[in-house]
Amino acid sequence: MACAADLEFDEPAGLPGRPARPELVDPRHLKRRSMQSPQGRAVLLHALAHIEFNAINLALDAVWRFAGMPAAFYTDWLKVAAEEAYHFSLLAARLAEYGHVYGDFPAHDGLWDMCERTRGDVLARMALVPRTLEARGLDASPPIRARLLQAGDQASAAILDVILRDEIGHVLIGNRWFRHLCDGSGRDPHETYTRLADQYHAPKLRGPFNFEARRDAGFDEAELAELAALAGLDAPEAPPSAAAAG
Repeated sequence: MACAADLEFDEPAGLPGRPARPELVDPRHLKRRSMQSPQGRAVLLHALAHIEFNAINLALDAVWRFAGMPAAFYTDWLKVAAEEAYHFSLLAARLAEYGHVYGDFPAHDGLWDMCERTRGDVLARMALVPRTLEARGLDASPPIRARLLQAGDQASAAILDVILRDEIGHVLIGNRWFRHLCDGSGRDPHETYTRLADQYHAPKLRGPFNFEARRDAGFDEAELAELAALAGLDAPEAPPSAAAAG
């Protein structure tokens, strides 16, 4: 009997299942609002909920789409999907306290677009979704959290703490499977990432970067130094253990 990891499924039409709302628009058409107003904070919470909603589908897409991976691959991404669903529930509940539900504001589909582009290549998926797009969330969380605290919204800031904690683990999973695939095919991970980012037109990364969170999520010192160079910063100082290992 074939194990689940060996099963291949035909792709049904209309993936993933989507609610009728929110309206999906070009990112340039989304207005930025001040977090000093309750409405502005509601818009932010809605945007974060939309990211987490898509992240559930992203994790589940990896589970059903890519056959032939080790069993731990599917366990990992099912765990990610469950945690993304928890994040969505936290944000939806907080959004309700502002008098809104998911779907009340327009959103964009940038995260899912990269999922579509990498549908035929598990290596590209691992490179460009968890360790590129989702890793951007590691950089974005601290300044967003600071702005929420400045606006007096400690409850929403606490949700950001939960999300950042878990997202470090999600990006770490992406890094682990990216390197597993590179090792299995004899590819250099740094050169491979650069090639895939160019081939699939990944967004250019801009600072500031959360180097500590990225290090915890499995990025090596060479990758962090390259990010620092992109932002015109000095290379981040490696912790003593990493420096000794080098």
